[in-house]
Amino acid sequence: MLSVKSIEVIKSTVPVLEVHGTAITKRFYEMLFTKHPELLNIFNHANQKQGRQQTALANAVYAAAANIDKLEAILPVVKQIGHKHRSLGIKAEHYPIVGQNLLAAIKDVLGDAATEEILQAWAEAYGIIADAFISVEAEMYKQSEEQEGGWADFRAFKVARKAKESDVITSFYLVPQDGKGIAAYEAGQYISVKVEIPGEKNTHIRQYSLSDASGKPYYRITVKREDAVEDRPAGKVSNYLHEQVGENDVLFLSAPAGDFTLNAQDQRPVVLVSGGVGLTPMFSMLKTLADSQPKRQVTFIHAAQNGKLHAMKGQVEELVGKHSQLQAYWCYEKPTEQDRDEHSYHKEGYVDLPWLQAVVPTRDASFYFCGPVPFMKTIYRALKEWGVPATDVHYEFFGPAGNLELV
Repeated sequence: MLSVKSIEVIKSTVPVLEVHGTAITKRFYEMLFTKHPELLNIFNHANQKQGRQQTALANAVYAAAANIDKLEAILPVVKQIGHKHRSLGIKAEHYPIVGQNLLAAIKDVLGDAATEEILQAWAEAYGIIADAFISVEAEMYKQSEEQEGGWADFRAFKVARKAKESDVITSFYLVPQDGKGIAAYEAGQYISVKVEIPGEKNTHIRQYSLSDASGKPYYRITVKREDAVEDRPAGKVSNYLHEQVGENDVLFLSAPAGDFTLNAQDQRPVVLVSGGVGLTPMFSMLKTLADSQPKRQVTFIHAAQNGKLHAMKGQVEELVGKHSQLQAYWCYEKPTEQDRDEHSYHKEGYVDLPWLQAVVPTRDASFYFCGPVPFMKTIYRALKEWGVPATDVHYEFFGPAGNLELV
């Protein structure tokens, strides 16, 4: 239990964290990787270079400070991050290392303003928060290993099939190398894929949504090849998977994780909205709903640049053709001449509120969406303007967890 004095001290640092939070977390990661370079085998280097991991951690620290007197308010965030940690292989022994370097970073950035009283209060608070993470994640590891077909840490899988879905997106069908069963999962969950890329000093881990319904003898991930764009380098892992990994090659996978899942108790209509490769968890949800809740009305909306970059279109249309309760709509930002000639889309430009209101039967529905951050911000604001309650709005970031109110 955190002392009243420590709560007061930490509350007093909230304005400081609002201003200096990202500087503190940036310095934290610099210190962490200098002292413990082995942790570079766990963390996503691209997110570090782009500043996404630093921003996500700064937001988490700020939220913890702002809610330090009611930590139950951040329990959903603890569970969300816990899923990610379990899929990465982060263990209890990592938390003291993180705590030491976080306190050192606070002192380094704030200087004399980080008094002994402040550092002691944060050390006390970090211990309590770390214990919460350790407890939640220990239960997740236990459940992952004890479930039928489950396992802890990483397991070898063979690429049984590699299928091109669009000019930049490819699906990988993965089966366990040991020939044993695999764990079931909920639509919307992901797996971590660990690879050793020739010429790279560290291993690389990436999370990919499972893009099929559960119950198959394989896991399917559907990966976009991330090409270099302006100041953003090409994705190391996505290009490695596309260009160098073939059928019968071996990848190492975590058991499925994640809390971006359907509410099976809700019988109201569902609206699934995706942009780009954000369709992967949406397709898993669509297929699961078609199989398990055949009377539930589902509207599937996907935005792509054009037909050449529209993955899994045929698979969605096949499902829609078999199930009368499913409807699908396509929005192309820059349709090709072939797209225009074939009338293969429903809207040109961007998804906006007037069009959503035109194709979605009711706002009394559960909305799920995923895609690039600017796309998700647009959808989030449209739903908010429409008056959709926050409890009916669900979204997933590809990368560090975030809050669309803050980006």
